[in-house]
Amino acid sequence: MSDKPIVGFIGVGLMGLGMAKNILTKGYELWYLDRKPIDSLLTLGAHEAASARDMAERCDIIHICLQNSGQVESVIRGENGILAGARPGLIVIDTSTSDPSSTLKLVDELDVKGVRMIDASLGRTPREAEEGTLDAMVAGDDAVFEQVKPVIDCWAGRIIRVGAVGNGHKMKLLMNFIGMSYGSLYAEAVVLAAKIGISPQILREVIAPSRMGSGFFDTFMKYIVERDRDAHKFAISFAAKDLRYVNNMAAEAKMMSIMASAAVQYYTHAEATGHGNDYVPMLSDLVGALNGVDMEEEVRKGA
Repeated sequence: MSDKPIVGFIGVGLMGLGMAKNILTKGYELWYLDRKPIDSLLTLGAHEAASARDMAERCDIIHICLQNSGQVESVIRGENGILAGARPGLIVIDTSTSDPSSTLKLVDELDVKGVRMIDASLGRTPREAEEGTLDAMVAGDDAVFEQVKPVIDCWAGRIIRVGAVGNGHKMKLLMNFIGMSYGSLYAEAVVLAAKIGISPQILREVIAPSRMGSGFFDTFMKYIVERDRDAHKFAISFAAKDLRYVNNMAAEAKMMSIMASAAVQYYTHAEATGHGNDYVPMLSDLVGALNGVDMEEEVRKGA
């Protein structure tokens, strides 16, 4: 009989699947919950939970890795949610990109049942999730963190403690605020360059090795110049959601947020016109179309 805690995982998508596999291969019993059976997890010995309530009744630690706060609230508060099966000592780790105000309300509701919650927002990509080298921005009680650290170590290459519970989600929103703002900036810059006769290829050649270059710029331009759809797999709908959360966070802090208010507009337009499932670098095509520029044609001209 293993003395390791039993681990649950809700949401085994692009990020969650790699994380769950790493927990399994490090010797933990794992129960998962998703919309469909995941053959790769079942083959490795995972068990499929019937519901979040079922998972809460079986597990010692539950990860949540979902798309938004509404989904997180549902799996915690729902009729067959975590609260319905909660018992004292259970720990919930929310790795979703969530609205911090929602997170703090859920912390209080779980605490009534003796359940502790920490937020461990994620940095990097599905590739690092598979490799077990994600960044984890972990917030919450020190004693609870020490209990779950061995499990987080299964999927994280770097753990950054960011303070009190809720700060993990706040930090992730700040990170995505910067990243998604760069995305809208790059899209506008590359279209402006085309309008004034500078090809995407030349723009990349000049900027990439300079101090203004970055990993984000490289993957953004890999789509634009090489038309590699999978260069940066982060959906526009997620970017729009995260920037809405950023603007909410700024409003609650009573802060003027001109940049955040501007950045969200391109993503909102893209989502409203049916492009929410496109990836962030594809925003350049939409900004191009708004300005009479066919970016694919501009790449052909610049070859």
